[in-house]
Amino acid sequence: MGSLLIRGVDIVDGTGSPRFRGDVTVSGGRITELAGPGTIGGGERVIDGEKLVLAPGFIDMHAHSDLHLLTEPGHLPKISQGITTEVIGQDGLSYAPIDAATLAVLRRQIAGWNGNPADLDFSWGTVGEYLDRLDAGITPNAAYLVPQGTLRLLVVGPERRPATAREVERMRELLAEGLAQGAVGMSSGLTYTPGMYADTAELAALCEVVAAAGGFYAPHTRSYGAGALDAYAEMIGLARETGCAVHLTHATMNFGVNRGRAPELLAMIDDALARGCDISLDTYPYLPGSTTLSALLPSWASSGGPDATLARLTDPQDRVRIAEDLTVHGSDGCHGVTVDWETIQISGVANPELGGYVGRTVADIGAAQHISPVEIFFDLLRRDELATTILQHVGHEENVRAIMRHARHMGGSDALLVGDRPHPRAWGAFPRYLGRYVRELGVLGLEECVHHLTGRPAQRLRLRERGLIRPGYAADLVLFDPETITDTATFEQPRQQARGIGHVLVNGEFAIDGGVPTGALAGHALRMTPGGTDAGGNR
Repeated sequence: MGSLLIRGVDIVDGTGSPRFRGDVTVSGGRITELAGPGTIGGGERVIDGEKLVLAPGFIDMHAHSDLHLLTEPGHLPKISQGITTEVIGQDGLSYAPIDAATLAVLRRQIAGWNGNPADLDFSWGTVGEYLDRLDAGITPNAAYLVPQGTLRLLVVGPERRPATAREVERMRELLAEGLAQGAVGMSSGLTYTPGMYADTAELAALCEVVAAAGGFYAPHTRSYGAGALDAYAEMIGLARETGCAVHLTHATMNFGVNRGRAPELLAMIDDALARGCDISLDTYPYLPGSTTLSALLPSWASSGGPDATLARLTDPQDRVRIAEDLTVHGSDGCHGVTVDWETIQISGVANPELGGYVGRTVADIGAAQHISPVEIFFDLLRRDELATTILQHVGHEENVRAIMRHARHMGGSDALLVGDRPHPRAWGAFPRYLGRYVRELGVLGLEECVHHLTGRPAQRLRLRERGLIRPGYAADLVLFDPETITDTATFEQPRQQARGIGHVLVNGEFAIDGGVPTGALAGHALRMTPGGTDAGGNR
């Protein structure tokens, strides 16, 4: 693209400072000049910024686009939100580093997150090779977290047991290799198998490697329900013990036991910050969560991988035990609370014969068929081979608002892009922040919110010359109307493009132009190095 002049626009630069009117020029993939309105001339293309806001491109700190970036590189759900960088490899389960046997398990286990495309070439093995594949052509930039559950699957296997000292050392070696190849840190999914089988000492041994490399640890904690505060305390303890920066992903306080308890979490974080720990967090601006139906299973029932799990679902004694854990004791897969089937809504199925269940709760399906909800649960998992996705209606508005105000908060969509009715956050999370929580509710000011979505996560990722509007910085930019920006995706019709976002640039190329996707694949894999994170010499 030739030189671009955006003239007379309100600039919200990502620092949290007040907006100011000015002109901005872009050339060669970079912001080249920033000056007062009407003071810059020329430009092969000129955009009138009257009544518009120019912000740095948004950074999604929690994305599940690991395969979607490859199968749908135009990536409309995210780029249309103004997201120009995503952090993938989340919740401890992803596709690098990998071998053939582990890949076969993962493709089945997390099909509900990412699909299981039969025609995708999974020929990479290492983190570096996966990042190279991304560099072959994607729309947004992407940074990768080494998934701890995948490391455990590679080294220990799917069994529920402690890792040996030798196995821990091998996981440390693989983690160090992934970080040296450009990953920005490590993720965990501590309510998902097999990552949840790791004890605190095993996690600490891995966090030491992350800290030494200058990365961060992004845990999905062991509970967001009955044991939420204890689970957060464990992660903060790891930060204190190992010196590793910890980023609490989708930091929520859910289920009835946690209504109104967000201040307790925030006080815990503030105390850790005061003691010198490096803690940050992200959230999505909705009440329901989204995961797989199989995630509700108790951890013992998922030991051994998908085939072993499916076998237990047909064993009479195992079914009785699973039902008791779900409805009497509180499954660790359901965060230590008993399952309320009224809150479990089917959002996607792999088996087309089950399509009539989409949009309905498990309780409703059971009532219509005069079958207990737990039997519907077993039947769905078995017939869909664990691929069913759900919405879990367990959030509280007062907690969402309190957490998003915190000084270390950032935005993360936690978007699953597959399924019949995916969570609307997949298309609407970032414009929802700016439309509902800034303009309509005033929970955050515009400049403050943009800082949460740009400059602050850029600092966490140690991005070089990204995340702010400054001369010399990469031209990752979003131009939007602050009076009309809003999410249009709903739970009934989730695949709806947001309104009010007219232009999105990634590395100086228009990805959205006049509200229309261009198909430009200007994104990079952003690799961590000792000096920071960026594309380096790989593109």
